[in-house]
Amino acid sequence: MAESQPTLALSCCLRKAGAAAPPMGDGRPVVRFTKLTAMYALFSAVLLVLLIAALVDIITRQEGQVKHLPKVLWVILVIFLPVIGSVLWFAIGREYPARADRPRVNVPRRPAYQGFAEPPVRRVRTTEEELADLDREIDFHTEQARIRRIEAELAERRRPTDEP
Repeated sequence: MAESQPTLALSCCLRKAGAAAPPMGDGRPVVRFTKLTAMYALFSAVLLVLLIAALVDIITRQEGQVKHLPKVLWVILVIFLPVIGSVLWFAIGREYPARADRPRVNVPRRPAYQGFAEPPVRRVRTTEEELADLDREIDFHTEQARIRRIEAELAERRRPTDEP
């Protein structure tokens, strides 16, 4: 009676104890890559990425941005307990930037104001105020032009004449 071959995992790992895997043509056991081995590979890759991301984040942070433990202890924790250490680091070990308040409805987003606690308040001017400012500006420039014209006349009068 022929023995059935497992198809969902490595055939060499699921055989009964003492039973040999079917050899290939050169005597090596057949290794089948299945869904289970793909899951193990994916899980291992995710853990490796999580471990590397946590270590890089710990090492590049300044001491003031690390909470609860010194950086060296966080590195040791992540290396010896990769899953637990990485999750703990991202959950409680690092300092995240403060969240910005959510904008109100129909209010355009503006970049955060850097400097004072609150941005300076800019009062909206009415049309009449704008027109008054424009009139003052026109009067100023008219007066400046009049002053330049008078100064030019004075300079012309002060110039000595060459008449005998």
